[in-house]
Amino acid sequence: MKTKFHLLMLAVAVSLSAVAAEKPRNIVFILSDDHRWDWLGFMPEAPKFLETPNLDRIAKEGAHLRNAFVSTSLCSPSRASILTGQYMHHHRVVDNQRPEPPDIRFFPEYLRAAGYQTAFFGKWHMGHDSDEPRKGFDHWAGFRGQGDYFDQLVNINGQRQQFKGYNTDIMTDLALEWLRQPRTKPFFVYLSFKAPHYPFDPAPRHRGRYDKAPVRYPPTMANTEENYATQPRWVRERRYGIHGVDHMETGRFDNDPVPSFEDLFRRYSEAVHTIDENVGRVLKHLDDAGLRDSTLVVYMGDNGFALGEHGFYDKRDAFETSIRVPLLARAPGRIKPGIALKQMVQNIDIGPTLLEAAGVKQPANTPRMDGRSFWPLLQGRNVPWRDHILYEYQWEWNFPATPTLFAIRTDRWKYIYYHGLWDKDSFHDLQTDPHERHNLIDVPSYKEQIAKLKKQLFDELEKSGALQMPVQRPEGEPLHDRKRPR
Repeated sequence: MKTKFHLLMLAVAVSLSAVAAEKPRNIVFILSDDHRWDWLGFMPEAPKFLETPNLDRIAKEGAHLRNAFVSTSLCSPSRASILTGQYMHHHRVVDNQRPEPPDIRFFPEYLRAAGYQTAFFGKWHMGHDSDEPRKGFDHWAGFRGQGDYFDQLVNINGQRQQFKGYNTDIMTDLALEWLRQPRTKPFFVYLSFKAPHYPFDPAPRHRGRYDKAPVRYPPTMANTEENYATQPRWVRERRYGIHGVDHMETGRFDNDPVPSFEDLFRRYSEAVHTIDENVGRVLKHLDDAGLRDSTLVVYMGDNGFALGEHGFYDKRDAFETSIRVPLLARAPGRIKPGIALKQMVQNIDIGPTLLEAAGVKQPANTPRMDGRSFWPLLQGRNVPWRDHILYEYQWEWNFPATPTLFAIRTDRWKYIYYHGLWDKDSFHDLQTDPHERHNLIDVPSYKEQIAKLKKQLFDELEKSGALQMPVQRPEGEPLHDRKRPR
């Protein structure tokens, strides 16, 4: 039987817990490069051999946002959308060749102004040639462009240092070193991995781990009439270009440096496993340092990635494998363990969500964010939410196989408009055809549905200013080589 004293102590404890919960929450945001939405060990769609125990742990102890998408599936535009909360047509980072505009604003700036200590580690990838510290971060440890999988040169607060070892390990080491420093302010850590970006180099200790693993060949990978009978012409043609399986799977006299598809598949999986191991190192530090309960951990991929689907190995297009990404969040005491959210969220929502989680409002007179916070959804609150997403991609001089395109996706339908080429658009029923094998654009019974989505897409694009597409001066190397169809 509890005495008045025990009840009083219990009330005090509850009160102290409430006060502790109201303190600014630490945030660790981990971003990987080209990690597919379904390459997570706990997911039924994942290869049975794949091991991601630490990412699985985040999902078990927090939330899995199963329907997470990017607004542009390309490294620099996607990263800019994450940091600004804006579509590509607003932040104007449209390709991987140029740096971000000088007047762009990043949400870490707002966290820093509100009293957070902010730190960046890893791949920035807006501007190939610059590793200089960017605004919004008290501490900077970044590298140029794509970086190197081994022996990375890192710019640490303006001073370059050469490191030995594997890139993902190095950047995690630097992040942990910073996290171990004593501090009196809440922190925001942005840990940005290069992996598993092509050429899919895992850590040497994991290379060959999946050599005997079965390789999964998607049903849309085969070069058959069934797979391409209704698709736009550019889809079949891309399989012979730099991002197509028929560009890699060529004869022994082609001197093609691209590995076999089987090797690509296995090394990719090993690189994901290496990422998971380093995520585990971060989680262990939070446990050991007593920071687990006061820290929001978010894991995300910057783009999707095709592993043979439609004859592709890359992203950019608006197929599901390109635009869907993994997204996990854990915040003990605020996010119930093991929840799975079905609502459609996007990379433009990350900034607003992390600001709300931190209790920080976006300052007045700063650029409007296109995204919205899904923090209420993570807390189990029933709030009105979007019933569709928009997607945009602009043709690149460097990788000309994929056209400019705009897309609208609901929970069932997807309409894709292709711009600037003599071809047909796409319309898919994701419920009956989740692999997007059959393009229904010419089926008369869908004419009204297609027209409705097309109008909605262009109404929203026009209202948002997305139809004023910039033409960029060619920069970088054009990778336009194409194999002859067999």
